[in-house]
Amino acid sequence: MNSFSESYKEAGVDVTAGYKSVELMKAHVKRTDIPGVISGIGGFGGLFAPDMTGMEEPVLVSGTDGVGTKIKLAFLMDRHDTVGIDCVAMCVNDVICCGAKPLFFLDYIACGRNFPEKIASIVSGVAEGCVRAGCALIGGETAEHPGLMPEEEYDLAGFTVGIVDKKKMLDPSTQKPGDVLIAIKSSGVHSNGFSLIRKVFAINEQNLMRHQSDLGTTLGETLMTPTKIYVKPVLSLIDSVKVKSLSHITGGGFYENIPRSLPEGITAKIDRSAVQILPIFDLIAKTGKIPERDMFNTFNMGVGMIACVGKDDADKAIEVLKAAGEDAYVIGELVQGSEGVIIA
Repeated sequence: MNSFSESYKEAGVDVTAGYKSVELMKAHVKRTDIPGVISGIGGFGGLFAPDMTGMEEPVLVSGTDGVGTKIKLAFLMDRHDTVGIDCVAMCVNDVICCGAKPLFFLDYIACGRNFPEKIASIVSGVAEGCVRAGCALIGGETAEHPGLMPEEEYDLAGFTVGIVDKKKMLDPSTQKPGDVLIAIKSSGVHSNGFSLIRKVFAINEQNLMRHQSDLGTTLGETLMTPTKIYVKPVLSLIDSVKVKSLSHITGGGFYENIPRSLPEGITAKIDRSAVQILPIFDLIAKTGKIPERDMFNTFNMGVGMIACVGKDDADKAIEVLKAAGEDAYVIGELVQGSEGVIIA
């Protein structure tokens, strides 16, 4: 390609760096190819032909999200190969709450300056997330924004589309008192609450690298643990038992996310003693002197996803999730009420 503009380069945008980034990321993108992918990256649009065999009324389900201020830790640690996993996870974990299987993903990277190797590292994480989710990375965009952000910084966002037969969509209206809530363990903080975390720990390069005995590793390694992607185990669960609803526990914690999957007049009663809180959340609460109510209203507390099933299906649901490699357990039940969530 002979595209080059000296004037644009002097203004801070090097188009040749963009071409090099694309070349470096192609091998990562190739890993995500699945049946249905038509186009490679580099065109004006990503093409995908979904297999709708056996579906009576296909419904497309979309989701979009970013990584939030967790990305500041990536800058401080100069580690860029995991935030892409977070980005994919935040999107696909939302889509499966409708019962949909993610089909494809697109990313958007805005950077102060395009360093091709760094961009390729970011995309390697996006590709890994897509592999874990079983979806294809079919396109994206990298944009240099000189003067808008520092040269070394970037932001990352993503978008996914999934598909589900309308008759198989999860229906929260079928929930009733006595239904059981099953927790699926998180891998850590995931990608929410980092503005508070950065304040609590006065985050800098030094304290990120400091070993924490109660964590068994450094603070940075714990906080950078990628968000767990629940697509495959959750789809397996949906195929095995009647799942009435799913709640992805993200920003806003239990109090904000669980009510999004509840019908009017139904409250989720969480057994506080059953919640298997991860050590990082105890450390955050202790260091920041944060009330427990605020912790449960900000973080996942060790629970990344909550599934609602009938009482008779609870044991089988846990069995299916454990067979898929997930740590799952009963965390509560549904009761009559308008409180949304009770933790006691």
